Amino acid sequence: MVLRFAIVLVAMSFLMYGDIHAQEPTPTPEEIKEPVAMPTPAEKGAAGSITAEQVAESVIVIYSLGRGRDGLSQIRKTTFERGKTTVTNAEGKKESANYQRWAIRGETSEKDRVRLEQDFPAAKYSLVFSDDKVFGIYQDTAFSPREDAVKSFQNQTFRNIDALLRYKENEAKLELGERKKIMGVDLMVLDVIDKNGGKVRFYISARSFRILFLEYEDEGVTFTRRFYDYRNVQGTMVPYRTVLLKRDETVEETNIGTITYGQRVDEGLFIAN
Repeated sequence: MVLRFAIVLVAMSFLMYGDIHAQEPTPTPEEIKEPVAMPTPAEKGAAGSITAEQVAESVIVIYSLGRGRDGLSQIRKTTFERGKTTVTNAEGKKESANYQRWAIRGETSEKDRVRLEQDFPAAKYSLVFSDDKVFGIYQDTAFSPREDAVKSFQNQTFRNIDALLRYKENEAKLELGERKKIMGVDLMVLDVIDKNGGKVRFYISARSFRILFLEYEDEGVTFTRRFYDYRNVQGTMVPYRTVLLKRDETVEETNIGTITYGQRVDEGLFIAN
C-alpha cells in the first residue's frame, strides 16, 4: 500500500509540474503555476486513512518534484541566496536590508553551517551558525549577538519548511491533526516535534500538498510564517516570498532575489577570526 501511495504521489508531482523543467543555477527561476485541481491520495481514501508519515512523505515528493528525500539532499548540498528583507525593530519601525545567505548541509539540521549577512543602513554584519552555536561577525571580528537576535536567527534557520522536509534525518516525531478549512481552502495539519520537544505546526494544502504556512510558539507568543510565490529552482520548489507574523502583525518579510544550489561555498565563511 505504501509503495502504491508513493507511486501515486510521484505521478501527481509530474502531472502538476510536468511543464516545468529543471533549470541551471544562473537563469531566472521559472514560476510554478497553481496546479489544476485533481484528486489527492487523502481525498481518494476514507476519512482518517492517511497517516502523518504519508502526509510528510507526500510533501517531500512534491517539493522535490518527484526526486524524493535523496534528490533534495543531493541538489541542496550547498545554498547561496541573496535578496531583501524588511524587519520591524524594537521601536516598532521598519528597516530594510539587502542580505546574502550561505549554507552547507550537514547530516542533520544541527550539523548544518549557515551564514546570514545583512546590510542595514546603519550597519553591516553577519550571524553564523556552526558547531551548534551562534556568533556574529562585524568587520571581520567575532562578537556575541543579543539574545533576541540569536533567537530570531535560530527560528529562521530551524523553524522553517526544512523542519518537515528533513524530519526523518532529524529524528523528529510527527502528529497529524484534524483537517481545517480556512478561507475555503482545505488544509491538513501536521505537527513536527524535534528531539528537544520544540513543535512546529504545518498547514498543508490537501489539494497540492504545498505548505501554505506554519506556526510555532516562542516564550508563549505565537508566530506564523507564510509562504508565497513558489518557483522551481533546479528541480525543487522554493517560496520566493516569506512573511513572519507575531500576534497577527507582520514583523519580517523576506524576498529572494536569486538562489542557487550545489555551488562551492567557502568553509572559511563559518569560522570566527
